[in-house]
Amino acid sequence: MGMNRLLKMLPRLAAITLAGTLGLAGGAAHAQGKTITLCWAAWDPANALVELSKDFTAKTKINMKFEFVPWPNFADRMLNELNSKGKLCDVIIGDSQWIGGSAESGHYVKLNDFFAKEGIKMSDFMPATVLGYSEWPKGTPNYWALPAMGDALGWTYRKDWFARPELRDEFKKKYNRELAPPATWDEFKQVAEFFTRTIDGKKVYGTYLFTERGSEGITMGVSNVLYPYGFKYQDPKKPYAMDGYVNGADAIKGLEFYKALYKCCTPPGLTNSYMGEGLDAFKSGQVAMMMNWFAFFPGLYKDPNVGGDKIGFFVNPAGPKGKGSQLGGQGISVVSYSPNRDEALAYIKWFASPDVQKKWWALGGYSCHKAVLQDAGFKASAPFAGEFLTAMDQVVDFWAEPSYAQLLLAEQKRVHDYVVADKGTAKEALDGLLADWKKVFKEDGKLK
Repeated sequence: MGMNRLLKMLPRLAAITLAGTLGLAGGAAHAQGKTITLCWAAWDPANALVELSKDFTAKTKINMKFEFVPWPNFADRMLNELNSKGKLCDVIIGDSQWIGGSAESGHYVKLNDFFAKEGIKMSDFMPATVLGYSEWPKGTPNYWALPAMGDALGWTYRKDWFARPELRDEFKKKYNRELAPPATWDEFKQVAEFFTRTIDGKKVYGTYLFTERGSEGITMGVSNVLYPYGFKYQDPKKPYAMDGYVNGADAIKGLEFYKALYKCCTPPGLTNSYMGEGLDAFKSGQVAMMMNWFAFFPGLYKDPNVGGDKIGFFVNPAGPKGKGSQLGGQGISVVSYSPNRDEALAYIKWFASPDVQKKWWALGGYSCHKAVLQDAGFKASAPFAGEFLTAMDQVVDFWAEPSYAQLLLAEQKRVHDYVVADKGTAKEALDGLLADWKKVFKEDGKLK
């Protein structure tokens, strides 16, 4: 969504997000002053941005309209708008994976000169968010967005279950350690197996994992395991050289591990499930641990049934080869076809200021600004703030190539066929994925 994010998301999620769109898409413009339209997905952070943006209008007398599209339709709607050179959006909060295509197709205004003129420094933002949301080509100082909504995959857990004395005693006898949020994937599997049991007369399961096939779900989920196991998209020293990185022994072990978790410890029937189903499973008390985007954690903490003292949060576990979390989130860009470019740029300038970024975090947005994230009081500002900070320091993103949709759908199919449909081996899945990706890059002229 970083989430994010692509093609056709889950219809279930529309129920979560549609409520947030009511009353937001219009917003009558005043007689005097210009009006700009900001486009984004419809979810809780967008509602927070509406509230925040009232300060922009008060300061500049530039009025705001909002076009918020539910996640299931967001990518199709907005990419169609950009590809048709439409003038609906003056400012857009687009997915991290759109940067390559939007830069090369001329959809976004390049912001380097504007940043230099206004004294906006990319060094004021967390490096991973600049790389993930702003740069194209990656690793070069060419900026097409300002980091806007930091996000990563993290974990919630039933803190109240973990605290039960009888369960703690049983776990300690079995594993000779305390029952606690897992720090490694080996520990995670022990906890997931332990909680696949009956609690209060109800069958529950150790964990919830992403399995959705149609857009990006299972790729986002499996990446959370693959990165700490040693998977890399390419040789860090040789772009598009993928042999032994995509399909190496470490990557194979990681994919096998994800399948083992899926088979042992997840609720039955969740074979095509993403964000919405995970929220449902956790809220209804089906699972002890849940993978999902940090963007949903403020709402979960407020949940009357599983929030407050009943919920805890932890960062993605470490693996044999270290740490890593799947990046979500988005940058904010000026649409090159906008007739209100000066006003749109004024919004970017306003949004970049530390004071606005601090209020953005306070309202429920996820700031990427160091003035917020490195503040001495940040970790104590929310029960998931420390975990978010750790996650954003170890994030990895999927390809942001103009052909990212083809690359993503190839992984969706290969991984889902292996993990959920029981087709072939992990090695065959990753060998097939490597062949798919080579074909795309050869067609793009990036690989001989």
